[in-house]
Amino acid sequence: MGTLRMLNAAICDCTACPRLVNYRQGIAREKRKQYRDWTYWGRPVPGFGDPQARLYVLGLAPAAHGGNRTGRVFTGDRSGDWLYEALHRYGFANQASSTHRDDGLALTDCYVGATVRCAPPGNKPLPDEFERCSRFVQEEVRLLKNHRVVIALGKIAFDHYLKTCRTHGRAIPSPIPKFGHGVAYRLPWGVTLLGSYHPSQQNTFTGKLTRRMFHPVFQKASRSIDDQ
Repeated sequence: MGTLRMLNAAICDCTACPRLVNYRQGIAREKRKQYRDWTYWGRPVPGFGDPQARLYVLGLAPAAHGGNRTGRVFTGDRSGDWLYEALHRYGFANQASSTHRDDGLALTDCYVGATVRCAPPGNKPLPDEFERCSRFVQEEVRLLKNHRVVIALGKIAFDHYLKTCRTHGRAIPSPIPKFGHGVAYRLPWGVTLLGSYHPSQQNTFTGKLTRRMFHPVFQKASRSIDDQ
């Protein structure tokens, strides 16, 4: 597709998954009560950040009333509050909050994407939806030529990054790297892959993920970049 701008335009226009199209458009029409004055985005959500980024953060999918509402990945929900706070703390973002597309947020040396670009029912994309959307992750990874550290938010993102690298002809180490919170793998092609629990409400409200657990992943990412 040539450039990230072209890729993101293609993402925004995608209608490949009927179930996801119906769901995201229905949410955009119905809205949540506290957002009734919003004009929901209601489309696939593109990646966001610095095209020259050395840090690539990969999540699962937009939230129905987060990215699907605001049109920017990890924006307008509690997961985004956690992510951008951590990115700001370690110098990758100019501010700690992410509320809407025109809030002034800018990322430095960091790019944020997702394995699936439409909000899925129950936050659970189907296998064929992952498959259709995989071309976007593959192209995003290819275009982010400078990325040297990847933070995968959740096992699905972790596994899909490795699957994408295999598609690109990379030889995956044996045994295959396994997801865990705080794990770090130095891959043969010079990329450090870090695993983190996803900052979903399911994880943060139950204490499975705390900020004392989350922030060290980003600190490790920053140090890995500095060491290269």
